[in-house]
Amino acid sequence: MALITGLHHVTAMTGDAQGNIDFYTGVLGLRLIKKTVNFDYSEVYHFYFGDETGTPGTIMTTFPYGKGLANGRHGKGMLNTTAFSVSMEALDYWLERLSQFNIPYKQPQQRLSGEVFIYLEDFDGLGLELVFNDKDGRKGYDNGLIPKEYTIKGFHHVEIWLDAYERTAALLTTQMDHQLIAESSDRFRFGTENKPGKYVDLVCMPNALKGLAGRGTVHHVAFATPDAQSQLEMIDRLNAFGLPHTEVKDRKYFTSIYFKEPGGVLFEIATSGPGFDVDEELASLGEDLMLPEQYEENREHLTEVLPKIDYPTEKFR
Repeated sequence: MALITGLHHVTAMTGDAQGNIDFYTGVLGLRLIKKTVNFDYSEVYHFYFGDETGTPGTIMTTFPYGKGLANGRHGKGMLNTTAFSVSMEALDYWLERLSQFNIPYKQPQQRLSGEVFIYLEDFDGLGLELVFNDKDGRKGYDNGLIPKEYTIKGFHHVEIWLDAYERTAALLTTQMDHQLIAESSDRFRFGTENKPGKYVDLVCMPNALKGLAGRGTVHHVAFATPDAQSQLEMIDRLNAFGLPHTEVKDRKYFTSIYFKEPGGVLFEIATSGPGFDVDEELASLGEDLMLPEQYEENREHLTEVLPKIDYPTEKFR
């Protein structure tokens, strides 16, 4: 059994909480599946956006620290682009939709044997792509804002910039169940399978500036492992590889371990369960503020200090 089955989630540092809600649920049409707080800093939200149930491989999450958070800088040693998968037939629709809501984007481009993509950024400058393809059988979330055949299906890949790719590639291929899927002059795509939601692109950028953490940058990328037992087996592999890591941390909806890959990006191994319906009904995911048990006694204070947010309205239809 593979210990790593693909991507689980990507977590970014962002600014305005309402801007996060508007962009990811309004413009992109993802579902807000959980509204909670940063487990390490409870006066900041932790939003989870994904498909209807929060399936691993669809989950974009944000820490909206507020508009005062200093901007980060894309660069080497960072995950700079998070790519979402949509159907090939959706290209014209998304070009029109992004223009409708004044979201700047680069014109469609091709790479790796004809893969079509457009690059854009969210309201905080986080690097994103829409990748148009016919290889993704996932349904996406139908929230009524976007025709269901054009909805985002989940992640396509993540893109990491590095001085050189070899050491990170060795970690992925020898310890994390990835194999080389495709390559070009400076891009090397690895995956646990040859399908969207399973890919990691390593891009050699030796002349790029080093990335700086801050608003509009990715904090970490999480890879999915089936359960607690496979997570422990991954710890054994990391130990054998000589990579320091955290202890297992209970994140309520999954358990996690964290470590820095050789290029400097923070990796997480997250279990695929128990899932986001452990404290809310599936039909009402994301509607209420769900707090970790250790912060429940501070609910009144947190409710006062956390920004008030509204859910997108007809303006995003």
